[in-house]
Amino acid sequence: MKVSLLILLLTLSFHSLAQFDAIAREQELAVLLDSLRASQKNDRKEFWNKQFKTLVEQTLHEPGIFEITFPKLKTLGVIDSPDKLVRIVNWNVEQDDGSQKYYAYVLHKEIKKGEHTVIELIDNSMMLPGKPEETLEANRWYGALYYQIIPVEKSNKTYYTLLGWDGGTRMSNTKLIDVLYFSGNSLKLGYPLFKSADKTAKRIFYEHSEKTVMSLRYEPEYNRIIFDHLMPETPTMAGFYEFYVPDMSYDAFILEGSRWVLKEDVIGVNKGTQTVSVSQYDVKKGEVSTYTIENKWIDPTEGSGAGKNDVHVAVLPDSETKNTTEESKKAVKKDPKEMTALQIYESKKKHKKEKSSFYATRYSKNKKAKK
Repeated sequence: MKVSLLILLLTLSFHSLAQFDAIAREQELAVLLDSLRASQKNDRKEFWNKQFKTLVEQTLHEPGIFEITFPKLKTLGVIDSPDKLVRIVNWNVEQDDGSQKYYAYVLHKEIKKGEHTVIELIDNSMMLPGKPEETLEANRWYGALYYQIIPVEKSNKTYYTLLGWDGGTRMSNTKLIDVLYFSGNSLKLGYPLFKSADKTAKRIFYEHSEKTVMSLRYEPEYNRIIFDHLMPETPTMAGFYEFYVPDMSYDAFILEGSRWVLKEDVIGVNKGTQTVSVSQYDVKKGEVSTYTIENKWIDPTEGSGAGKNDVHVAVLPDSETKNTTEESKKAVKKDPKEMTALQIYESKKKHKKEKSSFYATRYSKNKKAKK
């Protein structure tokens, strides 16, 4: 009996020692990552990165890894899919010449087996085109940092849309949208989920000037991926993407069924509800009243009421195009009794300006006649 109890205690003691200590492991990784980030030369970066990578891979095979977030590793990207079945752990190492080396692991949870697999993405960008269009294997990766995962269901299969960033060169950066999925035990990158006009693509690249920042984000409330529209700084720079910058307009890939369909010139809306203070002069009370309203864009064509059937044509200052909305409106004189103090002031100001313009024109004509 005593022997059995001793064996049990030894077994429990051994299990306790062998148990994974997530806090201690995170501290070890933090020290290695800090040493990597503090390195100035490529050889020192390679030295520390090799040790860091080895310990990361060992850690990712530990049971319960999906529940550990590693908050101390600030420069390590850890993102989870909304269904909690996929996790991507990735990081970059900047080289002396400004180029980047990328490292990534994809964790795939298999619920039926009660375990997960770890697949390494191997940066093979030197052997690939700058913007590869074909489906790629895990060992033929173009290299990037992923920051968001969006699942898309198609034919009872889940395809994970990825948003990513590539530091590119000293002259340009790239934002990208790709698709990750599993075929048997292998991982694939690239699937024809993106439709633009009559074309279909397996992944999307947007290269732009290093001097600017391009926004590319997923908006779940609108079921779309919205991003800055890029244009060359001058027409002569067309095709030279290191000179492409946002032009203050937005495009979006909107999820329609199981495909991302491109829509141009969409409206960008701020997230969350904000309020602003608005002041207005009350003629009856003779005082300024202040109240708050929601700071949000309202589509004038939605719902009933004025503006529902109006058609507005934007007009440039040097354009001969007429605004059909304004053209259809006739000037209506307002009763001074119904006008606010501000409207009365503006009316008098306009009348005075028109009167001054009339006499100036008449004087000019008389002066020419005398000559």
